[in-house]
Amino acid sequence: MNKELLEALEQVEKEKNISKETLLEAIENSLLTACKNHFGKADNVKVNINPQTGDFSVYAEKEVVEKMDPQENDPLLQISLAEAKMMDPKYEVGDIVHVPIKSKEFGRIATQNAKNVILQKIREEERKVLYKEYFSMEKEVMTGTVTRFLGRNISINLGRVDAILNESEQVKGEVLSPTDRIKVYILEVKDTPKGPRVSVSRTHPDLVKRLFEEEVAEVKDGIVEIRAIAREAGSRTKIAVSSNDANVDPVGACVGVNGARVNSIVNELRGEKIDIINWDDNPAFLIENALSPAKVICVVADEDEKEAQVIVPDYQLSLAIGKEGQNARLAARLTGYKIDIKSETQAREMGLFDELGLDDREEGAYEGYQDVDSYGGGDSYGDEDPYDGPEDDDSYGGDYREDYEDDYQDQ
Repeated sequence: MNKELLEALEQVEKEKNISKETLLEAIENSLLTACKNHFGKADNVKVNINPQTGDFSVYAEKEVVEKMDPQENDPLLQISLAEAKMMDPKYEVGDIVHVPIKSKEFGRIATQNAKNVILQKIREEERKVLYKEYFSMEKEVMTGTVTRFLGRNISINLGRVDAILNESEQVKGEVLSPTDRIKVYILEVKDTPKGPRVSVSRTHPDLVKRLFEEEVAEVKDGIVEIRAIAREAGSRTKIAVSSNDANVDPVGACVGVNGARVNSIVNELRGEKIDIINWDDNPAFLIENALSPAKVICVVADEDEKEAQVIVPDYQLSLAIGKEGQNARLAARLTGYKIDIKSETQAREMGLFDELGLDDREEGAYEGYQDVDSYGGGDSYGDEDPYDGPEDDDSYGGDYREDYEDDYQDQ
């Protein structure tokens, strides 16, 4: 019987990751509960369990009295001297006697209550183990399987628990079906009476960061550092990277051979475009890189006001602003600067070339401006969207519709 008990405890320990000591404690509490239900009290009941052999004993501590009087003495707490000496002649009045209790004599209700105590303890410990396991994964990425739809929310199975992908954390336009395997970012893990409640996201910028850490060994090892991320989930992400090793190209490391590394992340994000740029402590150079793939004539950054004036060739204006202002908006988020973009023609009309000392350059001198080496300003992965017309959008730091209405229509 004891061997079977130990085997059962070891099996539960392995399957539910609950320590054998905790299970033995649950058995001890269940026996105390059974005694309380059987006798009405269990304050003087003790349980000894040998964790090596599985042997256990249950006994009541009773005080030896001269004679038992039903009106004065409690048979559950006291024992007569005559009965005590039958157990051991050495006992005297006032001694404490350990009287064995036979658990087989417990009634059906007491036994059922003891069983419930053990099951409740196992459930509580299982919830604690699950909570600790998934709490340690908070702010990390896990692979899950889409199981079912809960209204507009989606249930994602993460192995031992089901997480909730709320509508606000879903990528707009992304279609998920049951059995789809996706990577999700663990937003929060809460401990509840029904077990851990896990909230996940597909839109969080750190999802992209964690994916790069998984895919790029240099990022995981800290050789390449992701300094900033700006993301519009489902559409485009810009990341700025730097290297702590002069011999390692941070952009090239993230891109991989023939784009293998970054393309696997693009595929995981279902075609979301990713721009990888070099980080620069000089805000002007950083803004120039952030506006990639557009090329820039001049950047004037005010570090105190966090504002920047950018001049681009006429033919690069729509590319710098991007579809619906997205490229400029993401560049502003990435750098933390309010960016005002002007075309070369507009800048000349406003006299900016004279102010910046660029007046010695002939108008249109940048028409032949060629793209630099693809790693120089940044790489974009995913299909490029042509700019489809202006819209009012001040999010990147300027309303460009009125200023550039004619330029857009010509393009």
